[in-house]
Amino acid sequence: MKDQPQHNTNNQKRMTWLLFALMTVGAWGVYGILLHEGALGMKDPEFGRYKAFLWVGVAYFVTAVLAPLLLLVFSGAGWQMSFRGSAYSFVAGIVGAIGAFGVLLAFGAKGHPAVVMSIIFAGAPVVNAVVAIALHPPSEGWGSVSPLFWLGIGLAVLGGFLVTLKKPGPAKKPAEKIAFAQLADVKPSQSEGDSSIPTEND
Repeated sequence: MKDQPQHNTNNQKRMTWLLFALMTVGAWGVYGILLHEGALGMKDPEFGRYKAFLWVGVAYFVTAVLAPLLLLVFSGAGWQMSFRGSAYSFVAGIVGAIGAFGVLLAFGAKGHPAVVMSIIFAGAPVVNAVVAIALHPPSEGWGSVSPLFWLGIGLAVLGGFLVTLKKPGPAKKPAEKIAFAQLADVKPSQSEGDSSIPTEND
């Protein structure tokens, strides 16, 4: 009986990674649409995306520089950093920024936010899996990779293709609003001289 609480604690610790993963899903899930709204909110069709990207950089500085810096200082951590770890981390930051900028460019090229982010989230895991295996190949070679792995990659690519093919179209204007807009465009001189409009004497 005494081992039961310890067993539950170990299970909770092993499942903590899932909570963090779901937190990332939620954050990255709203990232694209928030970035799109930020670019539109700048009200600058030509440079709005660059201004939005500037604020993304400010946010990165706050969350990725100041926050870990304070954490390291108050935790009393050592400042020894290997060249390999620093180099990989620096490159990771660069490719992350390039990815964020690519999202803005896709939106600026009239890409639908739902389609753009669906393609990204379908393709990114594929690239991640392939690069991870290339950096750390299986001990028994590529032939030992499960066929289900390749099936998953194929399904991810197929999902991105279907999302692009069946992307939602823009909302249609109600028929009444279209008719009103057409009448508003008619010039008064044209409406007064149009004999086809019936009068009370007809």
